[in-house]
Amino acid sequence: MNFLNLAETNAPFSSELIEAASNVIRSGCYLHGTQTKAFEEELAAQCGAKFAIGVSNGLDALRLIIRSYLELGRLHKGDGVMVASNTYIATVIPITEFGLIPVFVEPDEDTMNFSWSEALRILEENKRATSPLNISCAMITHLYGTPCWDLSAAKKMHECGMLIVEDNAQAIGAEAAESGLNGVHFTGNLADAAAFSFYPTKNIGALGDAGAVVTNDIDLAQAVKALANYGTDRRYHNLYTGYNCRLDEIQAAMLRVKLRHLKEETEHRNRIVKVYADGIKNDVVTLPKIFPDMLQVWHQYVICVSPEERDRLREYLKENGVPTDIHYPDPPYLQPCYIDEYGPKQETKAILLSKSCISLPIANVTEAEAAEIANIINSFAANS
Repeated sequence: MNFLNLAETNAPFSSELIEAASNVIRSGCYLHGTQTKAFEEELAAQCGAKFAIGVSNGLDALRLIIRSYLELGRLHKGDGVMVASNTYIATVIPITEFGLIPVFVEPDEDTMNFSWSEALRILEENKRATSPLNISCAMITHLYGTPCWDLSAAKKMHECGMLIVEDNAQAIGAEAAESGLNGVHFTGNLADAAAFSFYPTKNIGALGDAGAVVTNDIDLAQAVKALANYGTDRRYHNLYTGYNCRLDEIQAAMLRVKLRHLKEETEHRNRIVKVYADGIKNDVVTLPKIFPDMLQVWHQYVICVSPEERDRLREYLKENGVPTDIHYPDPPYLQPCYIDEYGPKQETKAILLSKSCISLPIANVTEAEAAEIANIINSFAANS
């Protein structure tokens, strides 16, 4: 068994993918064509949003959102941006790249997501500071495919003039318990703007790399579209010093195929989760919570064990033919590029989580295999 086998992932759609790629090749149009336009329309419709702009990858999607807000005067160099302390570093890079200051928010113990209550506490504490930071944005991550949303807290932030940006790289198709600021429940359209990643390992993955920005804000959409194409709003007319972050026609065509199968992919992952949740009965393991009022899409299925037992359990699973992974071994503020400036002085919830988490296979697993994995975990004995 592999933790993730992309050939196996794409095998059910291979004839559709081959036909889609062949159509693009025969068309002679490889950028800015009908496939990209159709994918953008279909993604926007899936999210219930007005605009989707296909781009080169998920990191560039985040970078383009931040840069666009800077160009539009809605963010300014030196502003603070709240961000989950246990997210992947790609969520943080665009913040520091453009001279903004990450304000790390520790995770909620139930969801493993950005804690909204902790974020509000930080905002109140910042107000009382002698030299308060201008915290003008919250960048929330729907980590592992569980929606990160609190409508009341989001409204309070909006009332203070803050922007809210979603990192939806891991949660396409997920639905929050409460509606978002735009009146829909889909992640990717809960707040002001959202970045999507279609890296091959995602629930909907390209056969290469790709991303998208989704928003209802026409000014932001136009700025993102221009910046992604050298800063141009029309040929040889540069509004900005932009980038080359375009989505190509082949990947757009691949993603159109994959997007049609999003519902069945989500249903499959939820079936596997039910097998794990019903089958794993070892007190050493803490299972991720299932929220009946949400639709979770389970990009990863992350269990937790004590740091003392984590490596032993992983080795035991490996010996029994079960591959595992860790998402993520260290929080962003412990990475060499950030630790000197942002590293905490003591152990945090994010650090403890990074020492405790284990990702079990989910994407290519059958229900029978999941049941067997559960049995293997149940036979693991902790050190007395």
